[in-house]
Amino acid sequence: MGKVAKIEGIVNGKRISTQKLLQEIYKKLDEGYTEFEVIGCGQHDIGGPLWDKDGKPLKFKITNPGQRVGSMGMQGTQIIIEGPAPADVGWLNAGAEIILKGDGGDTTAHCAATGKIFVAGRVGTRSGALMKHDPKFPPPEFWVLKNTGSFSFEFMGGGIAVVCGYDCDDYESVLGKRSCVGMVGGTVYVRGPVKDLSDDVWLLDLNDADKDFLAKGLKEFLSKIDRTDLYDKLTQFDQWQKIVAKTYEERQLKLLIPVKDFREHKWVEGGIFGDLIEEDWKVADFVERGDLRLKYPEWRNAKYSAPCEYNCPTYIPTQKRIALLRQGKIKEALELVLDYSPFPASVCGQVCPNLCMDECSRKYVDVPVRIKELGLLSKDVGFDFKPSEEKKEKVAIIGSGASGLSCAWQLRKFGYQVDIYEKDKMVGGKLKQVIPPERLNQEILETEIRRVLNSGVNVKTEVNVDKELFEKLVKEYDAVVIAVGAHNPVILPVEGHERLVKGLDFLKAVNRGEKPKVGEKVVVIGAGNAGMDVVLTAYKLGAKEVVALDIQKPAAFDKEIEEAKKLGAKILWPAYTEKIDDKGVYLKDGRFIEADMVIVSIGDRPDFSFLPPEYLDEEGKVRINEYLQSEVNDKVFVAGDAIKLGLFTHALGDGRKIALNLDRKFRGLSLDDFKKAPVIPQDKMKKEYYPLLNPMAVAEKEPEFEKDRCMSCGFCRDCEMCKDVCPEQAIVRIQNDDGTFEYYSDPNKCIGCGICAGVCPCGIWTMIDNVEKYLEA
Repeated sequence: MGKVAKIEGIVNGKRISTQKLLQEIYKKLDEGYTEFEVIGCGQHDIGGPLWDKDGKPLKFKITNPGQRVGSMGMQGTQIIIEGPAPADVGWLNAGAEIILKGDGGDTTAHCAATGKIFVAGRVGTRSGALMKHDPKFPPPEFWVLKNTGSFSFEFMGGGIAVVCGYDCDDYESVLGKRSCVGMVGGTVYVRGPVKDLSDDVWLLDLNDADKDFLAKGLKEFLSKIDRTDLYDKLTQFDQWQKIVAKTYEERQLKLLIPVKDFREHKWVEGGIFGDLIEEDWKVADFVERGDLRLKYPEWRNAKYSAPCEYNCPTYIPTQKRIALLRQGKIKEALELVLDYSPFPASVCGQVCPNLCMDECSRKYVDVPVRIKELGLLSKDVGFDFKPSEEKKEKVAIIGSGASGLSCAWQLRKFGYQVDIYEKDKMVGGKLKQVIPPERLNQEILETEIRRVLNSGVNVKTEVNVDKELFEKLVKEYDAVVIAVGAHNPVILPVEGHERLVKGLDFLKAVNRGEKPKVGEKVVVIGAGNAGMDVVLTAYKLGAKEVVALDIQKPAAFDKEIEEAKKLGAKILWPAYTEKIDDKGVYLKDGRFIEADMVIVSIGDRPDFSFLPPEYLDEEGKVRINEYLQSEVNDKVFVAGDAIKLGLFTHALGDGRKIALNLDRKFRGLSLDDFKKAPVIPQDKMKKEYYPLLNPMAVAEKEPEFEKDRCMSCGFCRDCEMCKDVCPEQAIVRIQNDDGTFEYYSDPNKCIGCGICAGVCPCGIWTMIDNVEKYLEA
């Protein structure tokens, strides 16, 4: 132990200034001292920012400090404060270890950026506010034995805080009031009652990684503050929860009027620039050919996305599928969709909201093409295949939900070896575990799952991938795909939240064949599709009255909402929950809803406890690039709800993208970001060619009837109308040896009149401005 520099805050019976005391510290530091005993008298800023020129660690033992003790403390500095301290302990901490063996004042750990702050007592208002984390350095840690004041962790952006709630049994909340306001990152672990949390955060249960962190961290913390006697008491993890920030998407509330309705019914007709960009199709006064044409036609077949294809997260080109039906190629048409999704009947045909139909051009004539029914046509397609070659590369997929099975299906078509590791007993993820059989025919689902497994996919069920197994998979496989879904329900951070039944667990139990007991009066918090599934299941199990609440316009499909209402369900929005007790649910606007069971279904989070910390960002998400590839390890990819909660079609699309990119990676090619071609403008479609049909009559027709209704947006139907009407006979149809065809306009004959574009029913022919060529000529 080296020499200790003792510095007094009172000299000759008189308190010295903060400046004088700090100058004494600097002087001793220059003299080579690295240990200091400071007997203060309220002087500020003791302990930082300081460092030794030789890089030796500095140690301070301080009594009776003033504000900002340890402010901007540097890495390699240890500051031990005997007794309490006023405001701003560890303000802007830049790496110091600060041990406060008493209570802290307001704004303890304010703006801390790295280092550790241990507090043996309580801290005041706004403690932990504006904590942040630079990924180049370890995250800041802030440990409090007892409780914090109000507005704690305000605008927290990163780091880790632990509030142990010791000696706080009579407190309403160990975090005071309005904690975590504006929190956007980091994690707060808390033991004991929590009330009046900000709406910016979620309250979650601990996972195994959280428990491991606390078990190790508490041992160090309690040793630093001389309270190791509390270790057993504080490691009863059923008393702990964690607080994480909502993501940007989770914070966004939908408009009371959906954007789609606003654009269709409230916006300026044609758009505010409609008069500037509308095609006029006028014939030039001076008739020219070749480069002297003001405009010339291009046959842009499949250069635009049809609205159905553009709005499909799985990229299914329905217009091409229907073109095959129109040509009588039934088998090819039904198999085409399997190039994009292994679940055309389960997902597209039953549980998908069919975004493809929302913008179908046919809706501007009568009703959209019935793409859902077309999906069901593929339910019995066997599609037995053998890859052209079995390739040596092996891929491990963690999770057998929609994204995992989609990825496996596509990889097997390329011939790669695929092993799926599934935590559950059954394969299928939420498709199998959560969706009620009333919404998803289990026989069809099983058929489509078997189709994937029969392709040669090897599935290992009841395997929980932990850190050790994950590391092994990364070493032994050529790629690892994380497709774990989101199976950790979010808990609403309100008073009485411990009474909530988790909707995901409820649905899983029912799908396993169990019959959980439900109350006669049930409230479901959350009116998305999962919430409607809970409503339906509650009624099936005997509930007499069910009320669903949401803070915004319900996100569930209209069909699901209507079915719930038919059963008698009430849906209230906007409705903000204030608290829950044994009588029911209290809303913030004063309303009370009687309930003997309250089920929460407001979202789920993935469990990444098996991943090393460097894989995750401040929000606990896996850090990925535009190719869904880990920024840490280019062998690791992430798909589906493990990235962001979405539809099953999003998960299927992610799985397919990853499989295609893995094939490119294994072949030494650059990865693809799969940008879609722009959607075809509606003014290019010629609706006048299509007669208005009675919607009721359309519904009674067989699905194959849709081949005559589809407008084939952006995809040539080979009608030869352009060829027939061209006044100069400039358009030529070319038949290729592979069975495909194309059209060509001869510039030596074409006068750029635009008639071909004017009559094309599919919007293929496009007039291109030729002014530059004209001026050059």
